[in-house]
Amino acid sequence: MYLLISPPAKSLNFEKAPLVENHTKPVFENKAAQLVRNIKKLRVDELKELMSISDDLARLNYERYQQWGGHHSDETRRAAIFAFQGDVYQGLKAESLSQEELRYAQSHLGILSGLYGLLRPLDLIEPYRLEMGTSIRQGKSANLYEFWKTSIKKQLIENMKAIDSETIINLASQEYFKSVPVKEIKKRIISPVFKDQKNGEYKIISFYAKKARGGLMTRFLLQNQSNDPHNTTGIFRRRILVQPRFIRRKRTSFYAILRPLDLFFKLNPSFLTTYKLINYFFSKSTCR
Repeated sequence: MYLLISPPAKSLNFEKAPLVENHTKPVFENKAAQLVRNIKKLRVDELKELMSISDDLARLNYERYQQWGGHHSDETRRAAIFAFQGDVYQGLKAESLSQEELRYAQSHLGILSGLYGLLRPLDLIEPYRLEMGTSIRQGKSANLYEFWKTSIKKQLIENMKAIDSETIINLASQEYFKSVPVKEIKKRIISPVFKDQKNGEYKIISFYAKKARGGLMTRFLLQNQSNDPHNTTGIFRRRILVQPRFIRRKRTSFYAILRPLDLFFKLNPSFLTTYKLINYFFSKSTCR
């Protein structure tokens, strides 16, 4: 078994997010409320500076925080997996997942969050913006990494124990995964790095990498529900290369190249004897 770790998204869509009956309450909602009480004290201009956002976004999020937890909040809350609408979630297409796949996601997918710490897919959230890298003090914590570190560690260990997992597949950005104390968790970490070819070189192109994390890896693993994170052969149309970057006892990172295999073989004919090949197949939904 494995536990997937995903980032949240700044883009939200609470108007079109469907209502779900089997929703859950965020585990750290009380800690989120502590942060909100602190943020509510900020003026619009202070919120703008803190989050490095525009005047319009500062006003929008000021109103969100002032209304957070109010008597209308139950009407505006939506399940996290449907409310987030960034590139990762557009690739995931959660609205088309089956009920069985959503149930599997609920126990096998954790969403890191600057406000909520760690979310399950069907946890109800309110509209917010708070990136994990935001420089905000909370009590004795100098930043959100310090504030969430212990809570996230304990919850991840609990979640992994519940599904008998020794492996985390990290699909979050570096900004968010820094909140996970990897050395203290002492589990095997697999961190895919998706690259595409540009000007003759393989580079991380943010838009395609995010779509690949959601549409390729997350959706694929939620639908296939394999016990082995490397046993992912199969259903997508274009294969991807996996190049191990470094392998340790507990941690593995690899590059996934978003191009046809024969192109890379021409550039590097020694590939087969140097790197390990895993047969992913890449869908049009995550291609250019």
